[in-house]
Amino acid sequence: MVKSHHLAIEPGDIGRFVILPGDPGRCKVIASHFNNPEKVAENREYVTYTGSILNEPVSVSSTGIGNPSAAIAIEELRAVGADTFIRVGTSGGMQPHQIPGDLAIITGSIRDEGISKHYLPIEFPAVANSDVVIALREAAEKLGYNTHLGISHSKDSYFGQMAPERMPVVNFLKERWKAWVQGGAICAEMESAILLTLGAIYRLRVGSITLIAINQDKPELGVSTDTAPVIKTAIEAIKLLIQLDHNNEKERINDKRN
Repeated sequence: MVKSHHLAIEPGDIGRFVILPGDPGRCKVIASHFNNPEKVAENREYVTYTGSILNEPVSVSSTGIGNPSAAIAIEELRAVGADTFIRVGTSGGMQPHQIPGDLAIITGSIRDEGISKHYLPIEFPAVANSDVVIALREAAEKLGYNTHLGISHSKDSYFGQMAPERMPVVNFLKERWKAWVQGGAICAEMESAILLTLGAIYRLRVGSITLIAINQDKPELGVSTDTAPVIKTAIEAIKLLIQLDHNNEKERINDKRN
């Protein structure tokens, strides 16, 4: 069996459930929440560990920064058997009531990036799987974290958001940002749009949760770098999804018997 070109994985290396951080450095930390974790691959920005949760194989694989590299990750993970994904990462809060340290559960994404247009027309929405959203919300509530549910602004240019005044198209960027905020977008990040789009195409369960690291319009609130709540919420959500699948399987077996 030939290993995948970018992630260097093959069938049997990963579980159905995969947590997707952007930063390869977070993979070992996330894997420490698994039972018997082992590193199964490392290539370029992609690091993959596999262990188990509730006796179900579970993996963590980094995507690198941005929608294009995230697309490669989910394509190759899907090809070797994964079907349920939770992105974990950081974002910038976009609404005035959000403070650093809050969590954002992303229900859908503004496709303000380039790669998803190579899959579906821009009119097609990038929407998170409802089972994953519900699991993330229940997990966050159980753990006592302050969360916001809503739409993310998913883009390609980090500095186009953080320093638009340096760009020749500054007015264009600021007008669009104002529109996203007025529309109720809760956070800005760089991976969810393509992950949710591919989830729709391939019938995968995909969701996304991020730490609100800053509120860009309120820099006086400071910066949060503590991703532990995001990771713990994702782990708890995976447990809920595993239990959901087990319950659904029991119901199918009982229906057949009846």
